[in-house]
Amino acid sequence: MAGHVTTLLDTIVAQATPPGPGAVAMVRLSGPAALDIAARLMQVDAGAMAGWAGRAVRLRMLFRPGSQDTLDRALVTVFRAPGSYTGEDVVEFSTHGGYAIPASVVAACVALGAREAVAGEFTRRAYLNGRFDLTQAEAVADLVSVRSTKGREVALNQLEKGLGDRIATLREQVIGVSALLVQHIDFPDEDDAPTPLTAIAGKAARVAAEVGRLLATAPAGELLREGALTVLAGAPNSGKSSLFNALVGFERAIVTELPGTTRDAIEAVVEVGGFPFRLVDTAGLRGAPEVVEKLGIEVARRYLAGADLVLYCREAGREATEQEGRFLEGVAAPVVRVRTKWDLAGPGEGPENGELAVSVRTGHGLDVLKRQLREHAFGGVVENRNEVPVVTRRRQADLLGRARDEVEGFREALENGIPPEVASAHLKSAESALEEVLGVISTDDVLDRVFKDFCIGK
Repeated sequence: MAGHVTTLLDTIVAQATPPGPGAVAMVRLSGPAALDIAARLMQVDAGAMAGWAGRAVRLRMLFRPGSQDTLDRALVTVFRAPGSYTGEDVVEFSTHGGYAIPASVVAACVALGAREAVAGEFTRRAYLNGRFDLTQAEAVADLVSVRSTKGREVALNQLEKGLGDRIATLREQVIGVSALLVQHIDFPDEDDAPTPLTAIAGKAARVAAEVGRLLATAPAGELLREGALTVLAGAPNSGKSSLFNALVGFERAIVTELPGTTRDAIEAVVEVGGFPFRLVDTAGLRGAPEVVEKLGIEVARRYLAGADLVLYCREAGREATEQEGRFLEGVAAPVVRVRTKWDLAGPGEGPENGELAVSVRTGHGLDVLKRQLREHAFGGVVENRNEVPVVTRRRQADLLGRARDEVEGFREALENGIPPEVASAHLKSAESALEEVLGVISTDDVLDRVFKDFCIGK
């Protein structure tokens, strides 16, 4: 934890709501001296607080330490260890909002012996005190920053140990393979040896496949957190900005009949069918633009290089060009071809090459387009529903990949005639990787990386 020695002996305090105007603010105090500091802040006998039941709530005046100056009249809630968020004694002061009052309460707690918490320290203590495994702690951060309905569902599932329980089950399966191997090694000459090596290798293959199935959710899981970068591209005046506005739900981009209106990339985060998308409206791509528009096209190409999905727009009545074909061949991301302005289509005109006909004016095709967006970017999550938990962090994916590779390495070693005693090292490494996902084994460096993006007070 940067700047602090990690210790559970300190009592920590922080404002747990954003500073600024508001009806209510909340200051959280946690640690061995929390009840004593709260008693002194309220100027009541510490023994009287000892009689407060767990999760007791009182309306009390708070005073500046060493004086009768009133800080605020607050709702004081006590959570007794171990049944609190952190697993320690916790006191929460619900004060009036704004800047001055909650800041003065934090300062008073510090004056009475508390230390200001650093980012994520309350959740880190919950993990260290056994309230959460590491996947649940990460779910807390996901819930705070979630951008969509589906992202919230996934984070809540993870907070309820959906992912943690699945990984714990996979770890037990790896241990089960190890147990079969130990039995085989211990009884090599028995006629009825418990399990032949071929069967053990087969079981290992099934475990590796199960780990792989969970790992396959990682790309969509990362997009659930960040939003799928979806770039609208096409020639000038191809209806990109109108389609962008229709998906956003209001006129975010300027729309005119003049080609080259969009000179820079315009970005907005939207929810489509419960899933998050970062929509980007880019400058129209054409051969000889003027200087400012050319800069916009360069920005568009940079967005296209990092896109998760591309909506390539071509308006009704315009023929496809050779330049368009070359462009599409150079795009690495999946491309959804959209024939825009379909209400202006001529008689007998029809979509080509899998294009989707859309009219912003009439609404034709918009629902189908939204469904395709969801399926292209989040197909795995859509198909699995809640059958398989979703891996949302690079840390989790890297360790699951290592576990799968080690189990596969064990299977290959057995099939290649490597002595079982030697091959078993792969299983031990796989087990360690899965334990690291859960935080059963962890280092301060790992914890620092996990909690560095948390907000203060969480």
